[in-house]
Amino acid sequence: MHWSQKTIQLPKYGRGCHLITSHVLKELDILPSLKVGVLHVFIQHTSASLSINENADPDVRQDMETALNRLVPEDQDFIHTMEGVDDMPAHVKASLFGCSLTIPISQGALAFGTWQGIYLCEHRNRADRRTLVLTIMGNI
Repeated sequence: MHWSQKTIQLPKYGRGCHLITSHVLKELDILPSLKVGVLHVFIQHTSASLSINENADPDVRQDMETALNRLVPEDQDFIHTMEGVDDMPAHVKASLFGCSLTIPISQGALAFGTWQGIYLCEHRNRADRRTLVLTIMGNI
């Protein structure tokens, strides 16, 4: 059993859902040598989240952002507002999607479905770079 862990920083993204699969894959040097395993992706932030969703049509990412803003609008009467009107809605949205993903590894590749990819869901208007912890467990 092989274990590997790496912490990476993503480029700075604006608010919205962003396909980051390529950023994650380029950091996984050991991936091609694994026959079977699991990749765990964890985001070290409370106002951004991770999701697996459509990897082909960018309209899906825009529609996801629109739907999230309808579910959790900024004009609600939140108590936690010291960091701006987008902060508490960002925490709620991050809790809806979650802070981690587990993706199976099969024959040296992530075992995605045809149209699946990893999203960074950035919920703040002016966010900084986000940090991910990538942990691989697998058999060579």
